Amino acid sequence: MVNRSFTSPAIVTPFPQVWAAEFPDAQIVPDDDTLNLTPGTHDMVIHAMCLHWANDPVGQIIQCRRALKEDGFLLILMLGGQTLQELRTVLGQAESDVTGGLSPRIVPMGEIRDLGALLQRAGLALPVADSVTLTAEYRDLVHLIHDLRAMGETNALQNRLRRPTGRAVFDRADALYREHFGKNGKLPCTFEIVCLTGWSPSESQPKALRPGSAKTRLAEALGTSETKLSD
Repeated sequence: MVNRSFTSPAIVTPFPQVWAAEFPDAQIVPDDDTLNLTPGTHDMVIHAMCLHWANDPVGQIIQCRRALKEDGFLLILMLGGQTLQELRTVLGQAESDVTGGLSPRIVPMGEIRDLGALLQRAGLALPVADSVTLTAEYRDLVHLIHDLRAMGETNALQNRLRRPTGRAVFDRADALYREHFGKNGKLPCTFEIVCLTGWSPSESQPKALRPGSAKTRLAEALGTSETKLSD
């Protein structure tokens, strides 16, 4: 979708085996707090499915921007705020019902309107934020949790409950899941994939005109009559 060829890409990812085969010439970078990127050396950086785990998301984006050459392209793919919304709801209700309290269980994930603003805070030009929602189906709660564990998306919050959770909590959560969200005997689970794109600043990039500098009225361009708004 971006009509340009890139010759020096870097990919920030916790899953190098997924990307190395598709981009054999790319520098594969672990998603550490300090990224192993050299400033001004890449025409494209892909931050792949790990920004929602970052301790400092803005710092990660700034490091990627600094690694870009002038007019370089940054592509970020990450999980957004609608991810696991069903599981978040039923676990909270189940734990409250069974134990009378709540504990952190699912990593908080940013909403797309807030994530798009991070690009501007990091100094990127032409920022765009978009998302797509995918729904997976599971036979039961255990099946879902096993899949999350294989994805590396289980609970790693510092303030999480440090003792094993009683089976009654998960049995109650499974029942609530089926009652409120179940379809055809399956448990649907939402994954929101957020795509953020931006460019390192360059004088060659298109820039917005100064407000009030238009020489043609919008009504004329649309071939319609302009009417005043009512008070």
